[in-house]
Amino acid sequence: MRWNGLLLVALFVAGCAPAPWRASVPSQWIPSPNADERRPALVVIHHTGDATPEQALRTLTDRSRAVSVHYLVGRDGTVYQLVDERLRAWHAGISRWGGNADVNSSSIGIELDNDGEEPFPDRQITALLALLGDIKARYHIPAANFVGHADVAPQRKVDPSRYFPWHTLALYGFGLWCEAPAPDPPPGFDAILGLQALGYDVSDPAAAIRAFDLHYGEEDIAPDLTPHAKSVLSCLAGEARAPAD
Repeated sequence: MRWNGLLLVALFVAGCAPAPWRASVPSQWIPSPNADERRPALVVIHHTGDATPEQALRTLTDRSRAVSVHYLVGRDGTVYQLVDERLRAWHAGISRWGGNADVNSSSIGIELDNDGEEPFPDRQITALLALLGDIKARYHIPAANFVGHADVAPQRKVDPSRYFPWHTLALYGFGLWCEAPAPDPPPGFDAILGLQALGYDVSDPAAAIRAFDLHYGEEDIAPDLTPHAKSVLSCLAGEARAPAD
């Protein structure tokens, strides 16, 4: 009876397990234990552009809109989870970071309840920092891979807005920052190559410069960078190349 019971349990567990995705050609399924789930390597931060979290939730759960995100953080600090971290949320759209042209498949997307024309409340940022700390601890995501939607889609997006406190996040290890005074760039420093070293898509240089200015608080004077911005960029490119802790 004991063995019959164990057999029933085994059959029940096997029946509940999802069937593996397989090739359509004839093949034998011989599962190996040497595998695990894919792990995100990038966090992309957005703002919703809505007036309330309820509006954002309606959009993010509307099948006809075909847009989603892993987490939404309300103005009051409430954290909503909408998509399992193991799954691909539809949040980044056409985007690129470094050599990665499929950002959705390798990232966690976080929306902030914000209309884009207002500061982010302290309690919202406190909740975001806690969430980012949890994600970073579990997936060991390097500081350079905490970015904004505008960073990965500079030709289309401007979120999170100029009000977003990137400096604060960098102090906690989420994103890069160069403290003043930034050292002068080396002779012959190429700003476009520097942007590319950070991860920006430079196929549209003016768009990449605008995204950089937005993230690092520089005056937006695309299609060029100020001398100070070039110093900051040179500093950040060096940080991005440095080995992770």
